[in-house]
Amino acid sequence: MAKKKTRGAKAKSDPKASKETPPKGAKGASAKDASKKAPPKKASQETASGKLGRLARLKEFFDQSKVEIKKVVWPSRKETIATSVAVLILVLVMSIFLGIVDLGLAKAIKAILS
Repeated sequence: MAKKKTRGAKAKSDPKASKETPPKGAKGASAKDASKKAPPKKASQETASGKLGRLARLKEFFDQSKVEIKKVVWPSRKETIATSVAVLILVLVMSIFLGIVDLGLAKAIKAILS
């Protein structure tokens, strides 16, 4: 079975592979590069990113959320009750334990200070 090389593995094993080298003769951004900015948005692009675009993205989000909720495996009533009882017992035990520790430390501090 042949191993697949990933970008991360290649970059770790070969330090030169991760460094980008500029083409020969290039000393940085030229005037041509500075003039190649993104073209201004058209009217149709502005409305797509405006309120209508936001509503479309929001609708898509809720549609995808609905699909994901259908994939969830919900616990049965018996499992829900069992885990709830376990949580309540743990909370009761921890509150008793912390109460005893608090009383013990309070008495110890009172004995030290008096």
